[in-house]
Amino acid sequence: MEKITVLGAGSWGTAQALLLSKKTRQIALWGRIEDGIELMRTKQENKHFLPGVRLPDNVEPTGDLKAAIENTELIVLAVPTQAVREVLILLTPHLKRDTIIVNTAKGLEIETTMRLSQVAADVLGNKIRKNYAVLSGPSHAEEVARGVPTVVTVASYSREAAIFVQDAFMSPVFRVYTNPDVAGVELGGALKNIVALATGMCDGLGFGDNTRAALMTRGLTEITRMGVALGGDYRTFSGLSGMGDLVVTCGSKYSRNRRAGELLGRGYNLQKAMAEIGMAVEGVYTVRVVNQIADQIGVDMPISKACYNILYENKSALETVETLMKRRKKHELEEIAVNIKGW
Repeated sequence: MEKITVLGAGSWGTAQALLLSKKTRQIALWGRIEDGIELMRTKQENKHFLPGVRLPDNVEPTGDLKAAIENTELIVLAVPTQAVREVLILLTPHLKRDTIIVNTAKGLEIETTMRLSQVAADVLGNKIRKNYAVLSGPSHAEEVARGVPTVVTVASYSREAAIFVQDAFMSPVFRVYTNPDVAGVELGGALKNIVALATGMCDGLGFGDNTRAALMTRGLTEITRMGVALGGDYRTFSGLSGMGDLVVTCGSKYSRNRRAGELLGRGYNLQKAMAEIGMAVEGVYTVRVVNQIADQIGVDMPISKACYNILYENKSALETVETLMKRRKKHELEEIAVNIKGW
């Protein structure tokens, strides 16, 4: 492959540019001037988001979107979820018909409650489905940038597009599986951030391993319940974009969602916690969308509801945990309708 374009020069976009630089002759890494893209170009390092990692000579940081996507074969979307629509609109006049787009953000659009593949279709038309893919799974930027062995999944409505992206990303340190379940992969990646927030809150409150294990287990049940209700295949949520991403996001020191939750558990308000993290915390936005969807379709999401109440209704984290523990008695095994899809 001659050229790949990465849109978004944060930690995740930069890490992917580093990974992909070993597979292609040229990487265009596009970012905004206010995010320091010019400093990245002169210093060959993302000092703000990924300090200490040198950019290879074939990675070219730029603030010129048209130049970035010119003659590219693959566009990697690595901007925050709430910026995806804006970037796609900017991309529209310059996008060639056969260019493959792979989205690597994890979240749901607040204003529309859409998954990001739905946002792409809304902006670019349904024709984009055959050239669109989503990459998700347990993949912290800090480890990908250092070449730590990582395994993810790529989903697409098109088998050919999924394999194209798989081939582009596969390396001895980055293994990629394919999956036809776009909805499930997107929802697993988005919903696990809420559980990570909850896990962090309990860490901040001084709870222990028992609490964390319970939250992750019951959190996966919630993710699967809503994921299937919104069209996902139940098997996907036991995979890399479901359980895999849940484990790493709830337990890692690199997880912004877990760290934000921990600050909230320690008594920070939302604004102060977000300011200390200094980067997008997707779960803070996703929990608003999920609360709205759950109310609309009647899906029981007690952990997500508890997070929403703490973040947006000023409820006490400690009292909210006690309320969760006192919920009515239930049978552990809840029926989840089987929804199997394929190419």
